[in-house]
Amino acid sequence: MNDAVVAEDGAGLDGAGRDEVFKVETHGIDPIPDGERHGSARDLFWLWFGSNLTFTYVINGALAVAFGLTFWQATAVVVASGLTFLVISAAGLSGVRTGTATLVISRAAFGVRGNLPAGVLNWLVGIGYTILNTVVGTLALEVFLGDLGLMHGTPARAVALAVTLALTFVIALWGHATVQFAERWMAYVLAVGFGALLAFLLPGADTAAPAAVVPGVSGWSLAFVIMLAAPFSYLPMPADYTRYLPRTTSLRSITWYGALGGFVSSVALGVAGVAAATQTDMTDAVAGTENLLPGWFQPVFLTLVLGGSVTNSIITLYSSSLNLQVLGIPWDRAKAIVVSAAITGIGSLAALFLTDFTTALTSFLSLLIIVFAPWGGVFLADMLLRRCRYDDHALHADGPGGGYWYRSGYHPAGMAALLAGIVFAALTCDSELWTGPLVAPLGGADLTLLGSVVSGLTYWALYRGAPDRTGAAA
Repeated sequence: MNDAVVAEDGAGLDGAGRDEVFKVETHGIDPIPDGERHGSARDLFWLWFGSNLTFTYVINGALAVAFGLTFWQATAVVVASGLTFLVISAAGLSGVRTGTATLVISRAAFGVRGNLPAGVLNWLVGIGYTILNTVVGTLALEVFLGDLGLMHGTPARAVALAVTLALTFVIALWGHATVQFAERWMAYVLAVGFGALLAFLLPGADTAAPAAVVPGVSGWSLAFVIMLAAPFSYLPMPADYTRYLPRTTSLRSITWYGALGGFVSSVALGVAGVAAATQTDMTDAVAGTENLLPGWFQPVFLTLVLGGSVTNSIITLYSSSLNLQVLGIPWDRAKAIVVSAAITGIGSLAALFLTDFTTALTSFLSLLIIVFAPWGGVFLADMLLRRCRYDDHALHADGPGGGYWYRSGYHPAGMAALLAGIVFAALTCDSELWTGPLVAPLGGADLTLLGSVVSGLTYWALYRGAPDRTGAAA
């Protein structure tokens, strides 16, 4: 069994692992005991609502218009993409059943060793998005400090970065209860502010204007890839935030509360971006949005950008600490998160002071969808086939005796399905770093995300003929 699990399992037996606000959480990937389970599915609404009140969706909505879609076409993409939170939220049932993190549960699909490579990539995705959010929040705070006349230039940027990192790190370090508490209360404030932002932007939207260019297959596919990338990036996380819920929590309540939270915030801000893009140049999304706002609201707007960046970074940074434990780092969660925070800080420094790094990081993250989407397809297919029934002990067993060890630590069905999805995604990917050979024959369509469907169906076909050594077959 993983050393981190052994160490933390004992911590929870004497009550030291209780999940309390403003106290450092001592549990990590070890199963949460029934006696320490608490909360309700309603908590998931605020978690997903607050964490998705981020300016990223405004940028993504504006990009849909830039790809050639009209207001109503882009809005349809935004709404359809928001519906994917139904899947993301439903995946949280696995956390209720097992009391552990998503990337522990995915061992059932890939095998203990087979789970590690994708686990590394998922950790990189989480850290990458944390860096990007930190940069956006830092730049907003830097402008705010300049507007107040407090400081400018490099000193302002350095202070803004320190403040943004501190807000994110302290809350994530305290752990699960504090993360949920902060997301709820920050959501109250951000919802009012972003609601006002939508009220300023929506009335001026040009809903009748034709597309600047005919979008074609390429425009539609790029718009969907951009809008779906954010919800898809949460697939390695849902169980991280449901593992404390009582085992009696129903799938229906988990699905609807979480999905509603993510849907409302992502769609509202996505539509705000669509509306802004029909009125002004959104190449620089922050500056473009500011041009459409009254002067007195601009400081509030910058605060909203900062707050939204922090709420999103909190959950990605928190999950990254659990991911490091899954990858075998023999430290408790609180120590592991220091590593993730340090790398986030270094990456943010590079992104803020080396312009080319930001472009390279964005391109790299867009390329990782080649692996990330197929991984999600296999994980979801496995969860459905097992009906979220897992051998809790086998999930944490590292040796050949474990039920999820399969063949030398690899699940043949899971690895074959993952490879099939990766091949399809690579052939149909259209990114700055790689363009698949099938993109041109498909009229420029980027079908990378369909790699999840290919991998899921492949796993379904292979798994049904394979014996389940844990007794948890569908």
